[in-house]
Amino acid sequence: MVAAMTILRRLFLLLVLTTLAPMAAAAERGPLILAAASLQESLTDAADAWAAQGHARPVLSFAGSSALARQIMAGAPADLFISADEPWMDAVAKAGLLRPGTRANLVGNRLVLIAPKASRLRLAPARGFALARALGSGRLAVADPSAVPAGKYAKAALTALGVWGDVANKLAPAENVRAALVLVERGAAPLGIVYATDAQASRAVRVVGTFPAASHPPIRYPLALLKTSRSGDAAAFRAFLLARQARAIFARHGFTAP
Repeated sequence: MVAAMTILRRLFLLLVLTTLAPMAAAAERGPLILAAASLQESLTDAADAWAAQGHARPVLSFAGSSALARQIMAGAPADLFISADEPWMDAVAKAGLLRPGTRANLVGNRLVLIAPKASRLRLAPARGFALARALGSGRLAVADPSAVPAGKYAKAALTALGVWGDVANKLAPAENVRAALVLVERGAAPLGIVYATDAQASRAVRVVGTFPAASHPPIRYPLALLKTSRSGDAAAFRAFLLARQARAIFARHGFTAP
C-alpha cells in the first residue's frame, strides 16, 4: 500500500512538472512578432534594445506580409503583426483578428530601382523611362506584384510612369522583397525594385534612382496586437516600438516617418 502511494505521489509530481514546464518556458519567451521581411535588421536591433532593458527578447519571424497575414487568418498564434502595407492589415482586421485600439502606423519607406554594385547603368525612374531597353534580355527582380506589398507598390509605380506594359513579361517575381534583392545581389537580374531600406542593408547593390512618391500609394507599415496574444510583454513591446528610442533605430536603418 505504501509503495502504491509513493508511486501515485511520483506520478502526480511528474504531471505537475510537465504541466508547469511549458508554462514557464512561455513566460520566459518574449512575444512572437510576425513582421514584414524588409524589417529584418531594424526590428532585430529594436528587439535587442528591448532585451537590454531586462525584458525577455521577442521572437521574430520575417516573411512577406501576404504570407504572414494568411498564416494569421489560418489560425497561426502570434502576439504582434507588422505589415509592409495597409491592405494586408485591413484583411486581418476584417477577419476580426486584431485587438481593438492597438493598430498604429509604425514607419514609412521609399521605393527604389537597384542594380548590382558593379553596374554602370544610369536610369532615373520617370515618365516613359527606358526600363525595358535597360533590361535587354534580362529580367526585373520584384516581389510578387499580385500579393506582396513591395511588388504591388512596384506595379503601381511602373503603371503610373507608363512603362508597366513594357516590362510585365520581363519580371522575375520573388516571394518577398528580400528575395528580389538577392536576385540583384547575385547578378541573376540586372535591375530590381525594392525598398530604400533594403538597398541600404546591402553592400552588393547600388541605387539607380528613387521612384517619385506620387507614383505609388504611400508606403506605410501598420502594426497591431493580435487577439491570439497571450504574452504579458506584447503590449509593452508595441509601445516601445512606437516610442523615441525605437523610432531612432528605424530612422538609422533608413525608414521614414509614417
